[in-house]
Parts: sequence; structure tokens; C-alpha cells
Amino acid sequence: MLDLQGLRARAAFFQAIRHFFVDLGFLEVETPIRQPSLIPEAHIQPLAAGAWFLQASPELCMKRLLARGCTRIFQLARCFRQDERGRLHLEEMTLLEWYRQDADYLDLMKDCEWLVGALVNCLAEVGVAGLDGRGRLVVADRAIGLSSPWPRLSVGEAFARWSPIPLPEALAANLFDETLVEHVEPHLGWEQPLFLVDYPVELASLARAKPGQPHLAERVELYVAGVEIANGFSELCDPVEQRSRFTRELEQMAALGRPALTMPEHFLQDLARVDQAAGIAVGLDRLFMLFLGADSVAAAQSFSPADL
Repeated sequence: MLDLQGLRARAAFFQAIRHFFVDLGFLEVETPIRQPSLIPEAHIQPLAAGAWFLQASPELCMKRLLARGCTRIFQLARCFRQDERGRLHLEEMTLLEWYRQDADYLDLMKDCEWLVGALVNCLAEVGVAGLDGRGRLVVADRAIGLSSPWPRLSVGEAFARWSPIPLPEALAANLFDETLVEHVEPHLGWEQPLFLVDYPVELASLARAKPGQPHLAERVELYVAGVEIANGFSELCDPVEQRSRFTRELEQMAALGRPALTMPEHFLQDLARVDQAAGIAVGLDRLFMLFLGADSVAAAQSFSPADL
């Protein structure tokens, strides 16, 4: 549970985010938290709310707004994922998502650098334990410089450096996530924040394939101090290919015994009206945790489950 100083810092953190996007011409939107169906993602366990579900992300509805003429939008959204509990996970969380027409994942990386710079300036004035006098994050007694540009590393290069098994073998044995978490992530983002880019296309069901390299997807994740902070894509805007990918995800969910989701038909219909776009989600509780100098996302929220 946050004390009064922590509540003031969190409020300043949210206000700075809103100012940043409004100044760049983004429109703040809100979308339904409870929906009849969600984006099928086999690795996410949806949280039921009656016959419907609580959103795991506002992505589905926000991309439908792009199809209706929005060009730059952002949202601070409460999101829910069942059975997620740990130092970096809670079933209820706050995500920042933004989407841009006529953009790709390279633009999203620049946005992230500028956003964090704006947050550093704001929180340095408020005073938070995670920032030192030089505007660096201090985690586990290590100073992390936040000045841009930040380095970029492909998934293939990261596995070649730190994985005990080759990337193709990890994919074939369904060990990618386990290997990434145990052997790769702990090395990422300790000198500066780091962008992990160019995921195998089978691990990015909503991302566009990379031109000239169709086995890779234009997906990026941002890491700071070994913690995944953001996940974004150059969006896949082909409804036929997207339906095919969703079908595979639904089959995997059924094999895992997950709740039966229906195909998001309205989303697929609207997707045909989106030409080129990019979007990214930032875990605000994780990012604020680092700025606060806390050791868990629960300590960065106004109330944690243990406080209720």
C-alpha cells in the first residue's frame, strides 16, 4: 500500500503521461472493460465476469477506433488476467497503450525514449527513491542511464549470447518463454533500457511480418533492469491472416483447457479499414515500481491484494 508521498508520486506519474501524449496531439480514449470476447492469446488466462470477460488489454477496441478515423490515441486502462500473482504480476493492473496510424515499431521505440525522458523530469521534481541526482535509475545498487538513444538487440542475437539451447530448438520444444525468462531476460537493460526486437513470427500473432524476412515479426519489447516494461508491434492489418492466426490461438487455448472465446468478428471486420499502424502496451505498475525504488508491483499500487 502506498503512503501519502507515494500516492502523490503516482498521481504526478499519471499526470505526466497524460501531458506527454496530449502535447503530441494524441486523443485520450476509454473502451469497455467488460467484453463478450477478447483477443485470443494462448498464454493469457482471461478473467470471467459473468458470461463475458474483463479485458486483458484495451487493444481490441482501440484498434477498432483506428478504423473509425482516429489517428493517434492513448489510454490508461485497468486490465485483468487470471492467476497472475508474483513480484511482477497481479491479476489487476494498469496498462498504458497508444496507437498511431502510418507508423511502425521503429516509431514506437522513439516514443518510449521520449516518454521516459518526460517522466524522469517530472518525478525528479517530486522526488522518488529510484532516481539518483543524475537522473539515473538505481536498481540493486546499479545505476541505469536513461538518456536516449537506447540499444536494440534482436531475439536471435540475445539467444545466441545467453541461451543454453539454440533458438530453433527452444521453439521446437516449446521452451521459448521458459528460456527467455530464465536465461535471457536477467541480462537485459542494466546499462540502459534495451529494446528486444524481431521475434519469430509464430510468437507475435498480432504483429506484421518483417519485409524481406517473413520468419520474423516487427515486435518489440522494452526491458529495464531485467524487467519487461512494454510490448508493441507494427500491427498486422490483414484480416484474413489475422483470422488464421487467431484460429491457431483458439486451438491452443482449447488444448490447454482455457475458457472458450469466440472469434472477435467485429474486430476483424474493422481491421480491413486500417492500412498501416503501430501500437504498444506499457506496464505502468512495473515502470512506476522502478521509479519508486520498490521491489514488487504490489508495493507500487495504491492497494495490493494483501491490503484488501
